[in-house]
Amino acid sequence: MFCTTCGTSVSDGTKFCPKCGAVLAAQPAPASLSPTSPMGPVARAGDYATWSTRAIGYLVDTLLVAPVMLILYFALSGMIAAIAGLGGRDTSGALCCFFIVLFPLATLAVGLWNRVYLIASRGYSIGQGVVKVKVVDANGGLLTQGTALIRLLVQAAMGFVPFLPLLDLLWPLWDQQRQTLHDKAVGCYVINNPQAA
Repeated sequence: MFCTTCGTSVSDGTKFCPKCGAVLAAQPAPASLSPTSPMGPVARAGDYATWSTRAIGYLVDTLLVAPVMLILYFALSGMIAAIAGLGGRDTSGALCCFFIVLFPLATLAVGLWNRVYLIASRGYSIGQGVVKVKVVDANGGLLTQGTALIRLLVQAAMGFVPFLPLLDLLWPLWDQQRQTLHDKAVGCYVINNPQAA
C-alpha cells in the first residue's frame, strides 16, 4: 500500500503515513479490536486533537506536580525547622541539600508515571484524560513504554534550548496533523478520544 499524498510505501493497516503524517484510507478494524479492548477504537481519519485541547491537557499535567511538591515542601520544612531548633545545624544543612535535590527527583518520578507509564498502558496521561485525547502511533495503537520515554526525553531536552519549548508547544497551530516536535520525533499523533476518563 502507498501513501496517496507522498507516495511512501506503508504496511497494510497503517493509519498515518510515517513520512508525511497524512491520514491514510480508513480500513475496518480487525475483529479482535473492539471498543472494549485496551487500545480502544481505531483513530478516525482527521480526528486530530486541537491545539487548545492539547494545551489545556498539558497545563493539567504540569499542575499535577504542584500538590506533590507542596506536601514535600511543608513536610521537609517542618523537619528542617525541628532539627535546627534542637541545635543540629550540620544535619539541617544536609537536609536542606537533600531538599533541593528531592524536588527535581519527585518531578521526574511523577513525569515518568504520568507521561510514560500511563500513556503506554492506556494511551493518555491524566491531563489528556481530562480533555479526552489519546496518543497513538502510526497504526492507531498505543505507544510502547520505550517510545513514550523517548517522547518525554525529547520534550525535556528541548528545555535546554532557548525558545524551543515555546516553538514545540505552538507547532500544532500550523502543522497539518497538529503534531508537536516531540510527537514528530517518535512518529506519534494525538487524537480525540471521547472514551477517556
